[in-house]
Amino acid sequence: MLQEEKKEVQPSQIEGMANSFSRRKFFGIMGGAGAAIAVAAASCRKTTPMHNNSGVDLGSGDIGILNYAYALEQLEAAFYTQVIKTPFSGIKDMEMAYLKDIRDHEIAHREFFKAALSSKAIQDLEVNFSKIDFTSRDSVLGTAVAFEDLGVSAYNGAGSLITNPDYLTIAGKIVSVEARHAAWVRDMVKAGSFAAMDVVDMNGLDQAKKPDEVLTIASAFLKTKINASNLPTS
Repeated sequence: MLQEEKKEVQPSQIEGMANSFSRRKFFGIMGGAGAAIAVAAASCRKTTPMHNNSGVDLGSGDIGILNYAYALEQLEAAFYTQVIKTPFSGIKDMEMAYLKDIRDHEIAHREFFKAALSSKAIQDLEVNFSKIDFTSRDSVLGTAVAFEDLGVSAYNGAGSLITNPDYLTIAGKIVSVEARHAAWVRDMVKAGSFAAMDVVDMNGLDQAKKPDEVLTIASAFLKTKINASNLPTS
């Protein structure tokens, strides 16, 4: 359960701690889990997100948005921790080294939000990776692409919902790292796909998704239900 609120999180506290290929081809190389994320993204606009009705309450206002980011970082950190724990068949030394770097970044992001939110942080979330074949390079890297693309779009979509400019600065620093991850894993799947048209539009702008859409997609990989009903919408 969400812990009892004790004191306001200060922006200065956070700042101190922070010091083209086709859709069909993309599905083909992403693997089952990555395709599942993409399918969820395509369908979530037609359904009412279950996470709005019950589950762990992210909270409201800027604190709710920080908890939203914390939830996503928990998911990514858990994924990359498992990737390194059980490397896929035929993994190359360079791939292992870079995936370890990404794991360490995601763990750092997770722990940063946990410490910054303090008593306002949500609980540790339970993940469900049954759709992912961790022995398969295609499945692992395809899922990594999907998670990183989702993370970038999540931070981009949440930016307009943050009222405190200091929090927005922190989010900008983190999303730029997530975009570096996305570029690398995309090129591991298909060379030159780091900024393909499925994520970067004709104006050179990356995708942005609102929390409702992101959490509906992410919920396929979480056993813990998320309640985002108190998050700001505009």
